Amino acid sequence: MRLALYEPDIPQNAGALLRLGACLGVGIDLIEPLGFVLDDRRLKRAGLDYIARADWTRHGSWERYLAARGKGRLVLLTTGGDLAYHCFAFAPDDTLVLGRESAGAPDAVHRAADARLKVPMRTGARSLNVALAAAIVLGEALRQTGLLPGETEGHA
Repeated sequence: MRLALYEPDIPQNAGALLRLGACLGVGIDLIEPLGFVLDDRRLKRAGLDYIARADWTRHGSWERYLAARGKGRLVLLTTGGDLAYHCFAFAPDDTLVLGRESAGAPDAVHRAADARLKVPMRTGARSLNVALAAAIVLGEALRQTGLLPGETEGHA
């Protein structure tokens, strides 16, 4: 399972997601252009020393990412999703795709997605922070697939 960050804008979110990936054993794909430089102090502050432990790959564009990615479904997390994340059957080789914080995912990303999922929210709530949404959905995906760290290590 992987997380793909499509043209992320906010270094703190990217840092938090790199830290999440390092802690949960999930690879991260950063799809350019990025809205920050990779040595941004805010990225480093959010990711702490976990960034060095993260399994991450940088891709020069959406097209390059598609050409390089492995097998598995692209599962887009979007406020315009067709299905609530907890009603979806995840697979171990799924990639959860996150759109830009400022603009979401463009039509090309929506068209490439095998599924479009949403996190249900109260009426009137516009959206969650992208890192929070990713953590919520990734936790469920790892739970469903038996890939949560600790489950295979004999402790929960």
